[in-house]
Amino acid sequence: MIPPGDNPMPLPARHRGVWCRVGILILALGIGLAPAAAFDFDRLLARFRQLGGISENFQDWRRLIDDAHNIATAKGKLRRVNEFFNRRIQFADDREIWGQSDYWATPMETLAKGKGDCEDFTIAKYFTLLAAGIPDRQLRLVYVKATIGGPESTLSQAHMVLAYYPAPDAEPLVLDNLITEIRPASRRPDLSPVFSFNDQGIWQGAGGGSAKSPGGIGRLSRWQDLLRRARLEGFD
Repeated sequence: MIPPGDNPMPLPARHRGVWCRVGILILALGIGLAPAAAFDFDRLLARFRQLGGISENFQDWRRLIDDAHNIATAKGKLRRVNEFFNRRIQFADDREIWGQSDYWATPMETLAKGKGDCEDFTIAKYFTLLAAGIPDRQLRLVYVKATIGGPESTLSQAHMVLAYYPAPDAEPLVLDNLITEIRPASRRPDLSPVFSFNDQGIWQGAGGGSAKSPGGIGRLSRWQDLLRRARLEGFD
C-alpha cells in the first residue's frame, strides 16, 4: 500500500464522481519510458531467470504481449492483459513476499515470484499494456480509497488500480485485481480516487484550476525508484 509520506495530496472530504476529471495537472517526472518497441526482452529474460523465474512463464508473458498487440480494440487488449495477471498472480502481502512493509515490484519481479499486492498487479498491467501498444497517455495508475464491508460501510483502505482513458475527458475503465470484470468508473462506487500518475506525470484535482501540489515527484519516491529499476531490467 502507499504510505502517507508518498501521498501528494490529502484525501478530499467529497471525492466520488471525479474520475472523469482526474488528470488535469501534470508535473514532469524526469524519468520516462521509451516506446514499447525499445523494450529489451533479452535483458528482461536474463533478469527474470536471475530472480528464479521459470522460463515458460516468461514465454507466456511474451505470448500475452504478442496476442494483445494483435487485438484490434483497446478494450480487447485491456481484457486480455487484465485476465492474465488476475489469474496468474496470487495476491500476497509485501511482508510475505519481500520481508518489508511496502515494496513496489517490477513486472519481472512479480512474474518471477508469482505473487504481488495491488500495486504490483497494477504496475505489471501498466507495463504490459504499454508493450501491447496502448499509449501511456491513456493509462494511469490510480491511488484510491476502497470502501470495504459493503456500500453502507465507513471503513476504507488504501488501494491501487489501473485506469484506461479512451479520451482525455472520458470516463475511464478500471482494471482491478479484486474484480476481474473491467468496469467504467461509475460502476465502481466503492473506489474513491485520490490521485493518478504514470511515467509522464502526476494528475490531481477536479478541474482546470487545480492548484499545483507542493513537493512534486519527491512525494512519489517509490514510483521514481520503480521506474529506475524497470529501466535497468530492460524496460527502456
